[in-house]
Amino acid sequence: MTAGITSSLHPADPAGPVTQSARVRLFRWEMPWWAGVLGVYAASRVLTTLLMLALYLVAGAMHWEGGSPQTHPTFLGFAGTWDASYYWRIVEHGYPSTLPVDSDGDVQQNEWAFLPLYPLIVRALMTATGLGFPAAGVLVAVLCGAAASLVLYRVVASRVGSVSGLWAAVFFCFGPLSFVLQIAYAESLFFLLLFAALLAMMTRRYWTVIPFGVAAAFTRPGELALPLALGIVFLIRALRARRGGEPFGAHERAAMIVAGAATAVAGLAWPLIAATVTGTPGAYVETELSWWTGFIGRVAFVPLTPWFLFTWRYASVAGALLVVAAIGGYVWLLNRPSIRALGTEVVAYAASYALYLFAVFLPQQSLFRLLMPLAPLAGAPGLTGNRRARTIVLTVGIALQPAALVLLWFVGYP
Repeated sequence: MTAGITSSLHPADPAGPVTQSARVRLFRWEMPWWAGVLGVYAASRVLTTLLMLALYLVAGAMHWEGGSPQTHPTFLGFAGTWDASYYWRIVEHGYPSTLPVDSDGDVQQNEWAFLPLYPLIVRALMTATGLGFPAAGVLVAVLCGAAASLVLYRVVASRVGSVSGLWAAVFFCFGPLSFVLQIAYAESLFFLLLFAALLAMMTRRYWTVIPFGVAAAFTRPGELALPLALGIVFLIRALRARRGGEPFGAHERAAMIVAGAATAVAGLAWPLIAATVTGTPGAYVETELSWWTGFIGRVAFVPLTPWFLFTWRYASVAGALLVVAAIGGYVWLLNRPSIRALGTEVVAYAASYALYLFAVFLPQQSLFRLLMPLAPLAGAPGLTGNRRARTIVLTVGIALQPAALVLLWFVGYP
């Protein structure tokens, strides 16, 4: 399968910005770009489904105990564990008005860590179709994953051509953590909304950024990268205009300012909502910190410190130096000509999202899943134009899928 995909993706049009009528060649068939992307997505979902089904059957036969309790021992229930169980509770019971606490008075893990748009959509589908949560949750995730792949293609292809766009979609769909595109998690919806907002930014439809950005703010944490990216692009465009470059009129400036303000307010709204409903200031932050205790104990939240807290806990000075090296390496990566070819907006978005993760997230096994919104970077021509490099990336991605499934279902958690 790897060899077939690797040797059969070829451009049907020259390199450069893609057009609406762009066509790609998948195996022996030339087709519209959207059909090629959906074909890649379908193939990837078949592969991941087979891997998950094999693991589910082997685990049942061997009586393996999963990391998450299987209250519904079916294959769909297998795809509806961990975070999905919280979404299930939200669908059925909403959010608690009182935060659960332990004997020491510390807030315990609860539903306020999970934002409401995905469970609202799943609940609407359940009401309309009569499906149970596992089936409805997986269906929403799969459909949003397909749409996210299409938008990702457009994001990359609009700057560096259809070949890079298609390969970015391939890496996204066949990556080690791509199983999140078909389990009852909010990730697929979040990817769709983020990529759509980014595409709107790239096409300078700044008013269109607002609905996608606001919706993303109530889907998963991380939406605050959008207003920061808008601010960066605003400053760059203003500087270029002052130097006599491309025009940057008052209407565009106003649209960017309003879009930035609206998405920033939306990104900060959920903690205020949680505090208002529960009557507990800091309810959301305290809830998020409850997931940290198993790694570094109970700590106060200070922005820009989580990575250092985690690495110092396990590797002392060497850990702190590793964080500094990682920051330097990422800055170097964003300044590579191949990455910069993706455009100012993509680089600003990638820098902003990485800064968000560094500022508020404790790095642990979920980090790899949370890096998936950086998928546009995988469309860099330096990677997609190198046959050997893309073959290695694709092969490694597929090979790591079963390892990730085993580790995250039976050792850790996804």
